[in-house]
Amino acid sequence: MHIVFVHRRGPGQFVHIARRLIQDGWTVTLICETLDRPVPGLRVLRYADGTAAGGRNGQNDGSVPYLEAGRRVADILDRLGRSGRAPSLVMGHTAWGGMMFVKDALPDTPMIGFCEYYFQPEGGDIGFAPSEKRTLEQRQTLRLRNAVQLSTLDQMDFGISPTQWQKSRYPSAYQPKIIAQHEGIDTSRARPDPLATFRLPDGSLLTAGDPVVTFAARDLEPYRGFPQFMRAAALVAKRNPDVRFVVAGGDGVSYGSGPGDGTSWRKHLQDESDLPPERIHFLGQIPHADLVRLFQVSAAHVYLTYPFVLSWSFLEAMSCGAPILASDTDPVREVIKHGYNGRLADFWNTEKIADGIEELLADPPYLEKMRIEARKTILARFDLNRCCAQTERLITKLIGAPPLRQPAFQKQAAWSEAG
Repeated sequence: MHIVFVHRRGPGQFVHIARRLIQDGWTVTLICETLDRPVPGLRVLRYADGTAAGGRNGQNDGSVPYLEAGRRVADILDRLGRSGRAPSLVMGHTAWGGMMFVKDALPDTPMIGFCEYYFQPEGGDIGFAPSEKRTLEQRQTLRLRNAVQLSTLDQMDFGISPTQWQKSRYPSAYQPKIIAQHEGIDTSRARPDPLATFRLPDGSLLTAGDPVVTFAARDLEPYRGFPQFMRAAALVAKRNPDVRFVVAGGDGVSYGSGPGDGTSWRKHLQDESDLPPERIHFLGQIPHADLVRLFQVSAAHVYLTYPFVLSWSFLEAMSCGAPILASDTDPVREVIKHGYNGRLADFWNTEKIADGIEELLADPPYLEKMRIEARKTILARFDLNRCCAQTERLITKLIGAPPLRQPAFQKQAAWSEAG
């Protein structure tokens, strides 16, 4: 069997299922603009340079328009079909144009869309900030932005969305053929470890039990509540002289825009909060193994987000048993039940965020149970083995192939497994 994944910066969300299918003997091809990580056995065809798609001057300015991306991906799929290497199935991200013309190139090939987020003028990230005004121009821009997805949604045989809330953002006409299925968290790596340590850039060593407050995002920006975290951290620091804050994340902008003063949000908020530099440590973007160790020693992990796509780091922190203080926003409420497997606070209420952090640091009697339930939640709903097996079953059912070998699920204890 041959499957083709399509992703602008792949393999992205397809990395785990691609590895599993390769292990099961599938031929797996990725069509992408850029490669975000190598996967052994994965064949990569890039569409950004034009040469993979048969020319178009071989130019690459680093920004392939969505329509052109769709045409180039379709060119590659057409060439695969004419050369006798047509895939049994095409699965790809619906947002960046690459999936627009799949059925034109391969009319009879099943197609699965990865439906991550559909922009709406109400109820999500747009207009969530009180200062943001929804203009006619903005609504028109959103509609044009969604046109690419609508074309893809209309063709796909079915879609996969990581959470129920993300699925709910899509037009009701298409929701019946979208299932809520997360790509999965590797719970065998992201797991509790009472013996874990984390060494800071200044050489000091953090261990489980230290008063450490953690925050992690791909980039430190308003969409992920970085300003609210910094303001809350300043309050906590004044009232708790022993607490240290450790922040993982880059200075770029993944979502939204920069502060507009030529600096990063990190620099902007450092100046505003006036947090003593010895109290807060900025790590930048760190290797995944280091991030897991950071979660394992965290006494309070803060996850704040606009109503937007759910972060892997949030689920991994829960999987590590880190005490969670999260924003009371969708889709966080889909995962966190306040007081049961984490605590919630109003995204905009800095004082309440600070109070929530301090409550976790105080180590109340219910905290151990909350950590256990956080881990159980991830094992039950987001475990990588389970999620990949479910996706494999969907794929084989769609193409009418026999079920793939199903690996045995690891029987993991909720908390004491780290020994």
